[in-house]
Amino acid sequence: MTDTDAGPAEGGVRVTDDAGVATVLLERPAKLNALTPEMLDALGAAVDSLRGSEARVVVLRGAGEKAFCVGADINRFAPLTAVQMWRDWTANGHRVFDALAGLRQPTVAVLHGATFGGGLELALACDFRVVAAEARLGLPEVGLGTVPGWGGTERLTELVGRARAKEVVLSRRTLDGELAHAWGVATRVAPRAELDSAVDELVTQLLGGAPVAVQLAKQIIDAAAEGAPSRVLEALAGGLTSATDDLKEGIAAFQQRRDATFTGR
Repeated sequence: MTDTDAGPAEGGVRVTDDAGVATVLLERPAKLNALTPEMLDALGAAVDSLRGSEARVVVLRGAGEKAFCVGADINRFAPLTAVQMWRDWTANGHRVFDALAGLRQPTVAVLHGATFGGGLELALACDFRVVAAEARLGLPEVGLGTVPGWGGTERLTELVGRARAKEVVLSRRTLDGELAHAWGVATRVAPRAELDSAVDELVTQLLGGAPVAVQLAKQIIDAAAEGAPSRVLEALAGGLTSATDDLKEGIAAFQQRRDATFTGR
C-alpha cells in the first residue's frame, strides 16, 4: 500500500495490504529498529493512510531477527536541548502513538524479540500484543537518566497496575514473554517458532466479526475506559449497526446455520 522509506541510515516504515490485513513494518534492522525522527514521521504518515483505508486489521512488526524495536535512537535525541526534547521529540512520539491507538481498526503488535523503551510504548499503543516466549520487554529509561516519554507510564499502569508498573520502570525489570502474559502485557504468548501461527489465529478471529461492529466495539471499550457513558455509546452504536447489511447477513447466517460473509456495509 505505502512505502515511506526514509533511507538506510534513518530507517523507514513499509505498509502492505493483503486481504484486508495491513502490515506495518519498521525497517531499520541493523539498528534493531531504533526509532529516528524520520521513522516517527513515516509511522505517522502510515497511520494516517490507514484511517481511510479498507483494511480491517492492522499488524505491526519489526524487521530482522533480533528485535521488534529497542526504542528511540539515543544518538538522535542526545544533542537536543530541553526545549527541543519537550516540544519536538516527546510531543511527536505522543502524537503518532496516540493516532495509532485511535485507529478504528483493531491493531496487533507482534513482538518476536527485544522490545524496550519506546518500542514497548509503541506496542502498548496497540490493542493486542502477541509475544514470543523468548522475547524480552522493558522500560529501562531511568538507567539512562530519563523517564519513559511516549505514554508508557500510563498505558503500562492501565494493564498491570501501579505496583508492577513501578517495578518495570523504577527497577528496570525485564519481562520475558511468559511473564508478560501472566501480568497482562502480552495478549497471547507462543514459542518463537509458533508466533506467526498465533498471530494468524488472532487475525482470523478478528476478521470473523462484522467490520463495522468490530470497529464500533473497539471505540466503545476505549471511550468507556476514559469515563464515557457506555450505555449511551452502546445505544448509538447498536442503532448504527441496525442499518448495516452486515447485521442482516449475520441474522440470516444464524438462521440458516451457515458462516456469515460480511462486507463492512
